[in-house]
Amino acid sequence: DYRSEMDAVAVNEEGIPYFFKGDHLFKGFHGHAEFSNKSFAELDDHHHLGHVDAAFHMHFEDNPDDHDRMFFFLDNKVFSFYKHKLEDGYPKDISEVFPGIPDHLDAAVECPHPECPNDSVIFFKGDEIYHFDLKSKAVEEKEFKSMPNCTSAFRFMEHYYCFHGHMFSKFDPKTGEVHGKYPKEARDYFMRCSKFSNSSDHVERERCSRVHLDAITSDDAGNIYAFRGHHYLHKDENDTLTSDTIDNDFKELHSEVDAAFSYENHLYLIKNNNLYVYQVGEPHTHLDGYPKPVKEELGIEGPIDAAFVCEDHHIAHIIKGNHMYDVELKVTPRKAGNERPIGPFKRVDTAMCGPGGVKVIIGNHFYHFDSTKLLSTARSLPEQHKVSLELFGCDH
Repeated sequence: DYRSEMDAVAVNEEGIPYFFKGDHLFKGFHGHAEFSNKSFAELDDHHHLGHVDAAFHMHFEDNPDDHDRMFFFLDNKVFSFYKHKLEDGYPKDISEVFPGIPDHLDAAVECPHPECPNDSVIFFKGDEIYHFDLKSKAVEEKEFKSMPNCTSAFRFMEHYYCFHGHMFSKFDPKTGEVHGKYPKEARDYFMRCSKFSNSSDHVERERCSRVHLDAITSDDAGNIYAFRGHHYLHKDENDTLTSDTIDNDFKELHSEVDAAFSYENHLYLIKNNNLYVYQVGEPHTHLDGYPKPVKEELGIEGPIDAAFVCEDHHIAHIIKGNHMYDVELKVTPRKAGNERPIGPFKRVDTAMCGPGGVKVIIGNHFYHFDSTKLLSTARSLPEQHKVSLELFGCDH
């Protein structure tokens, strides 16, 4: 598998994971391979790019010159990029920028406050682990006894992952403790490509992926739209599946949709704090004047985890964290009310409403409730169903 043993992983400024393997880069969970020097040309200018040793995305708001940069480590050098442009003065020696940190690193990951006591970076070399305090530049050597040696590491959705071969472990950045049943197979969670070559079509890969959906919705005509990373899957009223990049059909969004709902022949797509509205049809037409702030349009602050409208109703049900809110869509100005817990769930990836009721999706599984009332009052989880099998017909 082409992404199975990665040299480095880091998220970019938009939160999209970049996976580095040899001289190739994969953008997002389903990105195609491209040469790393296509996006980061100067890596090759200064160093024949056979690989990247380590990479991380800097979180250090006290220093605007470094905050939000992507840092790459090659042998004894460090490179700082902002939006794919090399920062002035780089590359520099690792010892100059991160004194006390060795050359030829295996992995690195940012650890912002309060996830670490101070804004920090964790560096890995063999079984040696270094916590580097960005403000004081103090280095603390740690021993993470329960964790294997990491070949790459990254922080995603405030969780920390150490990759080792085909496997990964989720760890506590302060102590290195691994809780739960780890290691797990990386391809089942972060990238799904074991049965599909680069040339296979998007549809087969997307419908059989076990990577969690970002958003899903069904419209009045029975179409389902499911969004994941850079791609989306469309299932029409005849159960025909098609797939494409979000950039191709919803170019204003580019990628990474947070939530989606359908209302009166329009798709409402939410990304960060913005709401985008498209007319259903081919092509999807983006309405003039959008995007608009979610707060202005729906009366609730973004980001939002999930949203859905049930048939014949004019209420958008908004899920944020472990609470659900109702927004009356016929009223102006709209405001979010009727706050209540989302039943037995601490969090959800997405949700949709159809003729049969509400489907709440977490990972590759969904849970069915006959109504929103039953969802909010449920005390235990109903039967679990597989997204890839039961929604998209993938039987392997």
